[in-house]
Amino acid sequence: MFTERFLRGRAGVHLDPEERVALEGAISEVRTVDARMTIVHAGEALSHSNLLVEGFMCRYLDDREGHRQLVAIHVPGDFVDLHAYPLKILDHDVATLTAATFAIVPHRTLDTILETMPALSRKLWFSTLLDAAMHRAWLFRLGRLDAVGRVAHFLSETNVRMQSAGLSDGRRFALGLTQTDLSEVCGITNVHTNRVLRQLREDGLCVFRSALVEIQDVPGLARRGQFDPDYLYIDGDLAISQQKRALS
Repeated sequence: MFTERFLRGRAGVHLDPEERVALEGAISEVRTVDARMTIVHAGEALSHSNLLVEGFMCRYLDDREGHRQLVAIHVPGDFVDLHAYPLKILDHDVATLTAATFAIVPHRTLDTILETMPALSRKLWFSTLLDAAMHRAWLFRLGRLDAVGRVAHFLSETNVRMQSAGLSDGRRFALGLTQTDLSEVCGITNVHTNRVLRQLREDGLCVFRSALVEIQDVPGLARRGQFDPDYLYIDGDLAISQQKRALS
């Protein structure tokens, strides 16, 4: 099922079988595209939203010199631009970071869901509110943490998100981002990112090499990044208690 990972592992918002069938039935098309492809351009009129099935995608903004700032990373199971349903026009671009497969959900089918399935509608709303919670965490990370803390927070967050999607064992996961992508997530230079990754490795916290993240000290990495997973609304049985205890 294309919606298998949507809201997987989120506290109190599991889709029941009828809701899953309805969401699957709302999909009009499934596409697979190459890495580094923009699939939504800022300012274009939109009549559908995209549910990521495989791969990694991002939202980003460019400054006047063409330098990119990533403002969100999306993992399998994310409804990447569900907020386009009420907005119709986005103020940012959406692109693939890796080869990606995504399901297209026309807004007219979402109209039917909102009219006939209020419980599922609230869960779709939850998805957009979860995006907003992550945006607040990203603002905190960029505004209050040093470079090492920013990278540690991002990798801790991504580990929990991937674990929720069933794509991390809690310590190890594939992350199809380049060092430049990581720089654009954390608002630091590529050279600085290289130094940060070396420090995390030397401190015995985490190794990021060849698109594979291996966290050697989960609570230590969370502590270094001041990471508290509460804003991700994850079920308690996903073994994230170590991260929470690390912050006490």
